[in-house]
Amino acid sequence: MWNKFTILLSVSIALAACTGTRAALNYRVSSRLSPIIAPYLAGKRIVGGFVIDISDVPYQVSLQYNHQHHCGGSILNRRWILTAAHCIDPHTALKPTVRIGSSEHASGGAVMNIARIVPHPGHSANTNNYDIALLELESALTFSDKVQPVALPEQDEPIEEGTMGIVSGWGLTLSESDSNAVLRATNVPIVDQQECNKAYHSYGGVTGQMFCAGFKQGGTGTCSNDSGGPFVAEGKLIGVVSWSHKCALAGYPGVYARVASAREWIRASSGV
Repeated sequence: MWNKFTILLSVSIALAACTGTRAALNYRVSSRLSPIIAPYLAGKRIVGGFVIDISDVPYQVSLQYNHQHHCGGSILNRRWILTAAHCIDPHTALKPTVRIGSSEHASGGAVMNIARIVPHPGHSANTNNYDIALLELESALTFSDKVQPVALPEQDEPIEEGTMGIVSGWGLTLSESDSNAVLRATNVPIVDQQECNKAYHSYGGVTGQMFCAGFKQGGTGTCSNDSGGPFVAEGKLIGVVSWSHKCALAGYPGVYARVASAREWIRASSGV
């Protein structure tokens, strides 16, 4: 599958007006961006989402480089975090950390060091297939009402079209009035796989290791700096925020790494 042109949405809960310039600065765009993609229109409004407390999504973590929020992630057990493979920067000597147990990415909770990073061996930077990585913590977590693991699906467990899920993160809000300093979330439905593949045909389509979620009219979804974050439906972590075209744009649902397609690898690599 050629040229994902991946706008790897280190991805956020998109909420209100922003110029295309600001949005463009926050995308990780592949070096082979399609010339048919128009610039994001200034003044375009993206609406939807809400502030949420970490106790409502206690599995959510902030993956950070040099004390700066970079991506989201999910607690699997006392030692392991799941995030997106593209969130890991192989070209820096800096070791990432994760902040747990806080509704704010810059304060509160606890900051945990990472002992080992295990990207999925099938991850492709060109197609963004298997966009999943495991992070092993140096020390075990202490669970509380703000720090809890999330359940996982079984290998190849099916995902039903129309199922509503909650996605959360600290990424770009696309609004000067809505701060991304605090955790935000939105609810979006899972989209028919064939429809999503058609929508992203010019990007090479989506694979069986991905699924899509969002409303046809757009208006609520994910954006920059939410990549790696959780998509939870029916109490299970079924998706990892991965990529999309723009932020919550009509006709372009968010694309997520399908956790069920990597369930056995997760178990073999982490024991979870």
